[in-house]
Amino acid sequence: MRYRLLPAVALLLCSPVVGADWKPAPAPLMTKWGKKVTPENTWKEYPRPQLVRKEWQNLNGLWDYAITKKDAPKPETWDGKILVPFCAESALSGVGKPVGPDDRLWYRREIDASAWKGRRVMVHFGAVDWQATVWLNGKPLGTHTGGNDPFSFDITDALKDGSGELVVQVYDPTDSATQPRGKQIRNPHGIWYTPVTGIWQTAWMEPVASDAHIRGVRVTPDIDKGEVEFVVDAVGMGSTVDIGDKTDTGVKVRATGKPGEPIRLKVENPKLWTPDSPHLYDVTVLLHSDARDSTIADTVTTYFAMRKISAAKDDKGVLRLMLNNKPLFQYGPLDQGWWPDGLLTPPSDEAMKYDLEVLKKLGFNMLRKHIKVEPARYYRYCDEMGLLVWQDMPSGGVPSRGHLIPPGAKEDAKFADAEKKVFRDELKAMIDHLRFFPSIVVWVPFNEGWGQHDTNDILKWTKQYDPTRLVNGPSGWEDRGFGDMKDAHIYPGPGMFPVMPDRVSVLGEFGGLGLPVPGHLWKNTNNWGYRTYKTEQELRDNYRVLMRRLHPLVGKGLAAAVYTQTTDVEVEVNGFITYDREVIKFDVAETAKWHKALYDPAPELRDIVPTSEGTPQKWRFTTDKPAAGWEKPDFDAAKWTEANAGFGTKGTPGGVIRTEWKTNDIWLRRAFDLKELPAGEMQLSVHHDEDVEVYINGVLALRASGFTTGYTEYDLTPEGRKALKAGTNVIAVRCKQTGGGQYIDAGLVEFVPPKK
Repeated sequence: MRYRLLPAVALLLCSPVVGADWKPAPAPLMTKWGKKVTPENTWKEYPRPQLVRKEWQNLNGLWDYAITKKDAPKPETWDGKILVPFCAESALSGVGKPVGPDDRLWYRREIDASAWKGRRVMVHFGAVDWQATVWLNGKPLGTHTGGNDPFSFDITDALKDGSGELVVQVYDPTDSATQPRGKQIRNPHGIWYTPVTGIWQTAWMEPVASDAHIRGVRVTPDIDKGEVEFVVDAVGMGSTVDIGDKTDTGVKVRATGKPGEPIRLKVENPKLWTPDSPHLYDVTVLLHSDARDSTIADTVTTYFAMRKISAAKDDKGVLRLMLNNKPLFQYGPLDQGWWPDGLLTPPSDEAMKYDLEVLKKLGFNMLRKHIKVEPARYYRYCDEMGLLVWQDMPSGGVPSRGHLIPPGAKEDAKFADAEKKVFRDELKAMIDHLRFFPSIVVWVPFNEGWGQHDTNDILKWTKQYDPTRLVNGPSGWEDRGFGDMKDAHIYPGPGMFPVMPDRVSVLGEFGGLGLPVPGHLWKNTNNWGYRTYKTEQELRDNYRVLMRRLHPLVGKGLAAAVYTQTTDVEVEVNGFITYDREVIKFDVAETAKWHKALYDPAPELRDIVPTSEGTPQKWRFTTDKPAAGWEKPDFDAAKWTEANAGFGTKGTPGGVIRTEWKTNDIWLRRAFDLKELPAGEMQLSVHHDEDVEVYINGVLALRASGFTTGYTEYDLTPEGRKALKAGTNVIAVRCKQTGGGQYIDAGLVEFVPPKK
């Protein structure tokens, strides 16, 4: 789609502020796009792709700003210039200062809408974090509460000769209050990031007809009937709506109806939207102010896609995620959407699009937008590229008040009624804003235990409010039994909940393999990933192993998986890409090949030596250091104790404790018979917490450090594979406890390729 600025408006944007007076604030890291930002070129793209008009005026650029105490009046003097739409804490704002819960952030600029005399003028804000009060020429326009959804005011009656002084006051308590804020915290560390205050998406104006105009369009496709339904939200006296296709001579009307009422349109031979073929239909919507043949009051362009998301059983009776009534394994990254120079705001539209282009090249078909709402153009790009989106609600709550419930918590967090209302209002506003975009297929109201309250009530409300999409149960940690999906978080994993008859098993987070890349770090020390490696080759080798472990789970019924994460973020170094987007840590073609295999039929994992995850298996064990040669097949372990695995302590994540083990070390042995050597590829299935060694017939087959939180497949050493023989074999294990929980169980599996 193409958009234009009025020529007079375009000139206005370059004055009265001189861009040369602005420069970014100091930052640990900058992107190549951030280095090119100027007051004249910042975010000039049309911001509302779902409802497009030709005339508009961009208000991004330099504004006056001031940071005052919370109760102070409008400033008489200003602290300097701030570059909108970048938050005050960001480098690209030119400010780079924190705004605390005892402060207010003020904005001011002159506007000129004189070119639109005789029409109503609307001022729009894409998002302001968190509470914004707006005045024009001293007249209050209103207050909007919510940091993630757009809002608008009609400024016509406050204009003086078509112009005026626009003032915005912003209050943001960050983590001192319970409002949805995502990962922002005043003391950023670990998985918590630098706070954001103020205007952080495009500010703009547009003219609309004085008697009637279109405020929104809701589109609902029905591929089973070959139809699409439009509901047009109109303001004013409009009484008739036309839906049509734009032609060289005008608009070919295909359906007519009333504002606020369903208008259904037949789609002949529909081209279904899929990740491989993301077809979009462009349409024009006309609003007539009175009779059918009257003058057109308003015209907008929009689009839709023919697609359906659902949960249903496949031909084997396993509940799967369906796209257009066909099973589709969904795989993609946890996408934080943070930037070193703009924080919540990408440095440019091009930069924002780049992340999505890389994900598409890597072979992903989805992403989980993690506790953040992006600018509307982001979702348009997902629509165009064919990336399915799981959209998180930004989390809220105050951890010190018990709003971060831990794994195993039997009760939800306690919120006051007023705090509950804030969350529900902002959840509804997010859905109202984003439900247009066909790429969004799942709503995720809660992430882990962060602000998790009234869980099932909120999940059920979400499902009722938008029945066209799936609703995830809490993503990770404490599930309460409702939601289309039951979502496991297993690091590094992978793993899954067993197949269920009424809910889809998904892996909402796993992986998190880290690699710090010198010269591309937010912080040079104390970086972290769930597993951290020293070289790109180490990282790639271990990621490849994760993909090989993941594929058989798809065959068992896993319907989707989300890898942590798209990019490094502040001190996190577990991204596919560095935080400054300069280095892709993986070979793109090679990684895309691994991902493509996940969408093909999965191999079967056949037990050779079963683990005790499901059925208890007998082992001999000792916690006293045995004599040398304990791992050899002819070692006499008759005096060792016989007991059922797994061995460990209660509360160890993922452990199936059948025999208590509390000492620092444990040694295990077990014999098994093979009639013949397996023809397929062999792997060890081990759940270890922590360091483990596994021997087959006295030969080292695996050495792994750290811990897993579930049963994980490992490649055997070549020597360990060769040590297997027809007849009786012995598997011997040592596990060493280093801290925290402890657990050990092991087995041996064969990969059986799918039948072609």
